[in-house]
Amino acid sequence: MLTAGARTVYAAGAAMDELALNAAMDRYACGDARAFTELHRALSARLLAYLTRICGSETLAGDLTQETFLRMHRARSTFAQGGAVTPWAYAIARNVYVDHARAQKHRSTERLPSDPGAEPPDARGADAEAVAIASETARAVERVLSLLPASQREAFILLRYEGLSVQDAAAILGTTATAVKLRAFRAYEALRAALEELKRRPGAERGAGRSAEKGPEKDDRSAATGPERSGRRGKGQPGVRGGVDGE
Repeated sequence: MLTAGARTVYAAGAAMDELALNAAMDRYACGDARAFTELHRALSARLLAYLTRICGSETLAGDLTQETFLRMHRARSTFAQGGAVTPWAYAIARNVYVDHARAQKHRSTERLPSDPGAEPPDARGADAEAVAIASETARAVERVLSLLPASQREAFILLRYEGLSVQDAAAILGTTATAVKLRAFRAYEALRAALEELKRRPGAERGAGRSAEKGPEKDDRSAATGPERSGRRGKGQPGVRGGVDGE
């Protein structure tokens, strides 16, 4: 979960016009070091939020975000002019997380000892019961997401929390739009079942099921797991034209 400060910076970064952001990346790829400030301001909080959700620790996510920008810097010359920087950056961030998870030989969702964890809900203007319900619902969502297969969790986070298109999510995950929709739908179904169970518990009858929004429509094709890709427009990666994440 993100702190209030991180959410504020996230909103400010997300507000930057995508065309202006792509133009800044074009300048950066061509050697304009000053454009890095624009890229960092627009993308850092968004990438931090994404990495926090998939690794479960804002402290660890901060380190992974720094590594993401380092890899973006190293790969900047491979970015194709006129490409879309956002899916390219998310793909690099995902590769950074996957590399970290492999190095650790496990995918732990426990927070580091130095991580204060989720910020408690603001009780001002709300009764204690409503705050308790909101807090319990948030914990239930986090718990279910942590137990999902990585492919389902990542698809759901990219669509539901990061607000990316199905096409961009497919390019980031290195799979098809159909597979992304199916994975996200399965994650949504798991969340809905957990929240329905929470609603049936004593003291949680009101509002517990409101956190999950309507998921992507179900598709009967199976999800194919493929290697992560980022970069140029190509087969299976509609809408992404940047270069690959390479060192």
